[in-house]
Amino acid sequence: MADVSVRTARGADGPALGVVQSAAWRAAYEGVLPEAALEPFDAGVLGAGWGHAAAHPPSRRHTVLAACAGPEPVGFAAVVPAQDPDLDETAAELSILVVAPEEQRSGHGSRLLAAAVEYARGGGAGTLVMWVLEPDVPLREFLEAAGWAADGAHRELELDESGAQRVRQWRLHTSLAEVGDD
Repeated sequence: MADVSVRTARGADGPALGVVQSAAWRAAYEGVLPEAALEPFDAGVLGAGWGHAAAHPPSRRHTVLAACAGPEPVGFAAVVPAQDPDLDETAAELSILVVAPEEQRSGHGSRLLAAAVEYARGGGAGTLVMWVLEPDVPLREFLEAAGWAADGAHRELELDESGAQRVRQWRLHTSLAEVGDD
């Protein structure tokens, strides 16, 4: 069995995280979203952003977690304070959870999700939410299998400047209360 772990991402992980996100999103959304919507997923640009986010989190409620196979990141997740106005100030958001296509179904996603839940809970969050694109059935089913559920909130994202191409997102949530907490 490979040496697998989840750790806090480092600034130097940025390039690997960019490659993971670009490959994972292209695999998940190619043929589902218009090509123009996939163009911004340049691994170099994404990697610079994630490297900065890992090295300079704006608050203690922000983190980037890296799933590793050996020393190299093969997936990552980011936890941030939730911004939706209908949520209370303690809610956290899982803004991304991706695993490289060739590493999927190896437990990395489950380890990342568990680490994200523990991080949010440790920061005082009572609820963790994630916005999921409607066509991303595998992610939705993964979260639902882990006990998450849609909370009824949805939004439309414009995929082009004209607003003619849109995709719906659904918000899923999970309670972070420990069993027995009331």
